Amino acid sequence: MAPAPVGEHVLVKIAGPGVFVCAEVTRQNDPPGVSFVSLDLDGRNVVSISFEAARNWGLTQSNPTGVVLLENKPISTLTIGYPLPLHFARELILKVNVREMGVAQILANVIHGT
Repeated sequence: MAPAPVGEHVLVKIAGPGVFVCAEVTRQNDPPGVSFVSLDLDGRNVVSISFEAARNWGLTQSNPTGVVLLENKPISTLTIGYPLPLHFARELILKVNVREMGVAQILANVIHGT
């Protein structure tokens, strides 16, 4: 398997209108460096955080920020979800900016509705 290339990658793009319920982005290999996950609704940024920042800020268990990092080396999963669904009119974009060598795989899932 070829590693994920360094750079920005759109993982999920959904045309609106719709409702964002939750998302997860999984990174395999946990290399040193930084990879950012961003969630944008209608061109407005809702979340922009790296796996490393989530770990450093202690977002490794349930908390009110809506972002949780689950780790089971060598796999890290960043989850995004809020108590209430977020509505979007035009589009939802979930992307990752890989800034490290050696990421074996990036996977994403979004749960959404109409």
